Amino acid sequence: MIVANQLSKRYPDGREAIREASFAISAGQMALITGHSGAGKTTLVKLLASIERPSAGSLLVNGQNIAALRRSAIPYLRRNFGLVFQDQKLLGDRNALDNVLLPLQIVGLPRREAIRRARAALDKVGLLSRERAMPIALSGGEQQRLAIARAVVNRPTILLADEPTGNLDAESAGEIRAIFSAFHQVGVTVVVATHDQNWIEHHPHVLRLDHGRLIA
Repeated sequence: MIVANQLSKRYPDGREAIREASFAISAGQMALITGHSGAGKTTLVKLLASIERPSAGSLLVNGQNIAALRRSAIPYLRRNFGLVFQDQKLLGDRNALDNVLLPLQIVGLPRREAIRRARAALDKVGLLSRERAMPIALSGGEQQRLAIARAVVNRPTILLADEPTGNLDAESAGEIRAIFSAFHQVGVTVVVATHDQNWIEHHPHVLRLDHGRLIA
């Protein structure tokens, strides 16, 4: 599903965020990316999501080398992904249902089917009763669950997240971990960058970065 070989990312200022990393993540596997602040976790997630392009090496996702893809092909590749960021990028002028509907509107799904799918996604994260709530009226944990619902509404094969529990209290963080585990259990490939030790200590598949190098 995801295979990196000598993957590197160097920025124009000379900073090398990822250095010759090689790893594989199987279809349906759940992997955590961890390391100190500045280790390269966010950069690696952006490379996997094709938001950043590699400077060297290869990165295959579903058999396609992201480093060699034409820019016009990237939007089609991204349809395989659900993306969850620490700053959820929710639209403050739209309610919960409309935030989740947005990806389906972009791909042109008929409105009746889009609403059915959006409500099903909200139900999976426990927010169906809050579908008319504006993001500002939701707690931090609810906002993160809303971001997850929006990420999975297109039924991605790969769910990528960057520090999804970083700003949450212990109870909310536990709820978010459980949601990601539930998607993993139904066959979604899940990759999460995290500092959450409660998650890392109990997980068998962890990629550890140190100044851009994969050390474990």
